[in-house]
Amino acid sequence: MTPQPINCIMLIDDNKIDNFFHERVIRKNNAAKIVIAKESGFEALEYLKRGTAEVQPNVIFLDINMPGMNGWEFIEHYKQLEESLQNSMIVVMLSTSDNPDDKALAKTHNILSDFKTKPLTKEMLDEVLIKYSLGRVSM
Repeated sequence: MTPQPINCIMLIDDNKIDNFFHERVIRKNNAAKIVIAKESGFEALEYLKRGTAEVQPNVIFLDINMPGMNGWEFIEHYKQLEESLQNSMIVVMLSTSDNPDDKALAKTHNILSDFKTKPLTKEMLDEVLIKYSLGRVSM
């Protein structure tokens, strides 16, 4: 059975190479029809605030360490978005950090659905999409 792609995944990471690689994993595995890559939390929030005029992501993969606005600061601003918008997205922290403090902090944020360590893999992607019932079938 061929997995059905979800509509949209957003990547928020200041590292262009990570965004390129993660987008490639998503596209190669037909996980999403649309992939939106933003290089800062500010850019991502502006996009999300535009509302229904734009395609809204089903899943957001968010980096922690970014200049200007890190992942934790993004989460604080994200909490100010309309609740219906927040409830329509799964936010996964995707970071190079394997610091137990970061993982513990992630668990205190109700907004974050999961915490994963980079790089994004097919297995990780399928696990997230299946765990949150987003229409994927494990291959």
